[in-house]
Amino acid sequence: MTAAPFVPPGVTDLDQLREASKACHGCELYRNASQTVFGAGSPDARVVLVGEQPGDIEDRRGAPFVGPAGKVLDRAIAEAGLDRSQMYVTNAVKHFKFKQSGPGKRRIHQTPDRLEIVACRPWLVAEFALLKPEVIVALGATAAKALLGPDFRVTRSRGVLMPWPDSADDPADFPKDPASILATIHPSAVLRADNRDEAFDGLVADLAVVAGAL
Repeated sequence: MTAAPFVPPGVTDLDQLREASKACHGCELYRNASQTVFGAGSPDARVVLVGEQPGDIEDRRGAPFVGPAGKVLDRAIAEAGLDRSQMYVTNAVKHFKFKQSGPGKRRIHQTPDRLEIVACRPWLVAEFALLKPEVIVALGATAAKALLGPDFRVTRSRGVLMPWPDSADDPADFPKDPASILATIHPSAVLRADNRDEAFDGLVADLAVVAGAL
């Protein structure tokens, strides 16, 4: 189970890659999702933010981080002194994973499993190869584990700008120079937090580390 056969060889721009991703059947998630939600942003981005997967609104609109968590992220980026228009946002998994329950069969987010994360990895590798970012920000545990391996813990290392480690999970397939990586919470964690102000301030502080490094 892998997206690799759907990633065109020799692709030279993100629009070509995005178009090809629409036909991806690299894992079973495409069966229930409305569409592939590919990355978006500046092709010259110095910073790439990687989340977990699209949510319900993203799945319907076909764009990443356009729902409530995206609004939190936009605010945090601005308060950290970064320019959202000069960044690129994407997800480790490009299809929405959910279950339906309750009145109206509301679609409830489910965390992608390791097989689904690994299956979708070729798209992320291809994005990085074209973007060549200086800093990569892993938003939340799923993204951090997709980039740094299943043993990585955001709670132990959040807010620390690190060189791309040789110990990362299959690091050879990711372009890693001159990239650095920083892990932080996913903006949706702010919405779930008991103290939203504190959680939001922590996210801003982590992103400010990125701003200071540019």
